[in-house]
Amino acid sequence: MVLLLTATAVLSAAAQTYREALEAYEQGAYAIAHRGFRPFAEQGHAIAQFNLGHMYDNGEGVPRDDSEAAKWYRRAAEQGHAIAQFNLGHMYDNGEGVPRDDSEAVKWYRRAAGQGHAKAQFNLGHMYDNGEGVPRDDSEAVKWYRRAAGQGHAKAQFNLGLMYEFGEGVPRDDSEAVKWYRRAAEQGHAKAQFNLGFMYANGKGVPRDDSEAVKWYRRAAEQGLAIAQSGLGLMYEFGEGVPRDDSEAVKWYRRAAEQGLAIAQLSLGFMYANGKGVPRDDSEAVKWYRRAAEQGNASAQLSLGYMYAKGDGVPRDDSEAVKWSRRAAEQGHARAQLKLGLMYESGEGVPRDFVHAYKWLNLAAAQASALHQIFRDFAIRKRDLVESRLTRSDLALAQRLAREWRPVTSEDPGIAGRPTRE
Repeated sequence: MVLLLTATAVLSAAAQTYREALEAYEQGAYAIAHRGFRPFAEQGHAIAQFNLGHMYDNGEGVPRDDSEAAKWYRRAAEQGHAIAQFNLGHMYDNGEGVPRDDSEAVKWYRRAAGQGHAKAQFNLGHMYDNGEGVPRDDSEAVKWYRRAAGQGHAKAQFNLGLMYEFGEGVPRDDSEAVKWYRRAAEQGHAKAQFNLGFMYANGKGVPRDDSEAVKWYRRAAEQGLAIAQSGLGLMYEFGEGVPRDDSEAVKWYRRAAEQGLAIAQLSLGFMYANGKGVPRDDSEAVKWYRRAAEQGNASAQLSLGYMYAKGDGVPRDDSEAVKWSRRAAEQGHARAQLKLGLMYESGEGVPRDFVHAYKWLNLAAAQASALHQIFRDFAIRKRDLVESRLTRSDLALAQRLAREWRPVTSEDPGIAGRPTRE
């Protein structure tokens, strides 16, 4: 009986000491808390080990030390502490305090995920999604994203929406995509808000509703998401879901353009070139076209080429016009191919060359869906005119060049610029 009372007294004293360490931590007395946690951590107390790791991780009461943080997280993780397992996985994932090791990251994420830790489930899904530490497996990615999404993890909900929209790891299902985008959007996830707006704007998984599209674009735009700002500008420019307002369109295009979004830079250049929502200013138009063109936006490259060809906002320079028209044409832009073919046919900015004129005019004419019927008919007429001036061998060469042509890849994400997975 005496021994039992003594043991109980010791346990009670220990509990009091641990509580004092917790109270010190909560009051910001980190050095005192650290001294209080360490004896318990050294005796194998998993929560104290986790707390000690957390303090080294964040430099609370001790100098920040990732190696020490990893050491204590590991001790707690090996005892099954889920948050320590997640944190240790994160350290392996990022090479903090340990050598970067995706396989080890997966191991610890999996242990925490199996205990229902939502962030670990999301991260494990991400590892499967990208083939990091495990073979790439969309079905496994979906499984873990779904578990995290079911717990309200917004990034997982957004990623799951993308998987459904594009049929990766699950059958394509726009209605399911909308469901998960909405859940993330309602939590304030900007990319999900944009994607939900996009689904409404295009009638994917929901009836088309421009007002709803504007609502969600605006929420994302106000958080600074460039593609949403550009999308909102487009809605104002064409009066879809809002009254048409070129000044508002310019405002939103500018916000996105200043963040470096090429499609917004193109749109802002167009507004200056045409005096829509701003006084016409060809120099400003050239500035924004150039920024988009240098990112590989084919439409901006062609527009910049036109500015040089006409001498609008820049000194007229046929060589520069050819240069930018060629960059767009090489990406498969039909109007640029038509323009470049005409420049070869007339010898503007390049030596006159009927073989290359035919090649580019033929490529433009072949893109029935990319050219308005008027331009397509014009391209065919010009191509046939050029053909009449070619020898049989030159025609064979021109046709072969057209057959062998392949588009180059642009660095620009294109008009959609849709957000990718988190």
